[in-house]
Amino acid sequence: METSGRRRYTIKQLAPELRPRERLLAAGPSALSDGELLGLLFGIGTHEKTAVELAGEVISEAGGLHGLYDVSVHELTKVKGIGEAKACIILAAVELGRRIGQVRNPGRPVISSPADVDRLLRGRIANLDRENFVVVLLNTKNEVIETSTVSVGTLSASLVHPREVFKPAVRASAASVILAHNHPSGKVEPSKEDREVTRRLGEAAAILGIEVLDHIIVGDGHFSLKEHGML
Repeated sequence: METSGRRRYTIKQLAPELRPRERLLAAGPSALSDGELLGLLFGIGTHEKTAVELAGEVISEAGGLHGLYDVSVHELTKVKGIGEAKACIILAAVELGRRIGQVRNPGRPVISSPADVDRLLRGRIANLDRENFVVVLLNTKNEVIETSTVSVGTLSASLVHPREVFKPAVRASAASVILAHNHPSGKVEPSKEDREVTRRLGEAAAILGIEVLDHIIVGDGHFSLKEHGML
């Protein structure tokens, strides 16, 4: 029974030219919106929303497609209509997209999110007993050119000098860099020194014409200074 004067349509009730599957077959996947693509993976929606409407809500709650890189099953299932099955579909699609990017550039991983940096460096620095400061060099396609450890010890302005940080970037003609270091304690919240070093290196990078995309702290999880407005 309708509870309002507005009639709701399911995807099957839409004209063929408006249905995502038919549009994909006719014009290719690039013709579809983000919500339509994800809605196709869902297959069905809920009593209140079509699959496309539900997909659009998920993307919106994540802050856009980029936000899906770091979202968890728990966070996804907070969206009404998203159970564990649909949450798994989303995470599987995101992971598949990441792997496809790596297959296309097998020698050079592509960095699209802080989680990609965490995966790149976790095995290298997460469990070390001293802080290691690493600079990840990227080309214009955000492919990793090189990762260089530029200092070992307690993070401070004296140990992390712009000259040592950006020397590898200048040598490799990197388009941008991502800064990263580990916290042996496991706690990933940035210290006052972390924020000060980030500010100082950001100023130096601007002079050199090298973009600092982020500063990632790796420990029991990871922390992006960029995402928290500290860069």
